[in-house]
Amino acid sequence: MRTLAAGSSQKGFTLLELLVVVAIIGIVSAGVSFALRDSSQTQLQREGQRLAALLESGRAQSRSTGVPIIWHTTPDGFVFDGATAGSLPEHWLDASTQVLSATTVTGGQATLTLGPEPVIAPQDVVLGLAGQPQESLRIATDGLRPFSVQPANGP
Repeated sequence: MRTLAAGSSQKGFTLLELLVVVAIIGIVSAGVSFALRDSSQTQLQREGQRLAALLESGRAQSRSTGVPIIWHTTPDGFVFDGATAGSLPEHWLDASTQVLSATTVTGGQATLTLGPEPVIAPQDVVLGLAGQPQESLRIATDGLRPFSVQPANGP
């Protein structure tokens, strides 16, 4: 067994020093990850997927109740007229989301009719973010298939 000579010093780090360094690295990493924001394209994609799911929910509710549900935009977001009160949200996740165009525009509001028939008319709505006109998504259905999210310049 080796022993340390009286004049030699121990080299290396103690366990406590290593734990402190690991804790500091963890705190800095957490701070950086919280500081990073989603890109605008990710925010828009999230809004598009959410709207497609909400439109399908409204369509299913319309078919189950036999009452037509009309989705239309408002200055604050959107409304599902004919849906059970409080069953579907009425605001965008991101306040900068806006409807750029739609198949049907009535009184300056984009409008989609969601049923109650199993087959509805082909409809679409194009979403974008305020201040970023180059980014847009199209949420559309051919009337038979569910609403899907596509790039706005796509088919």
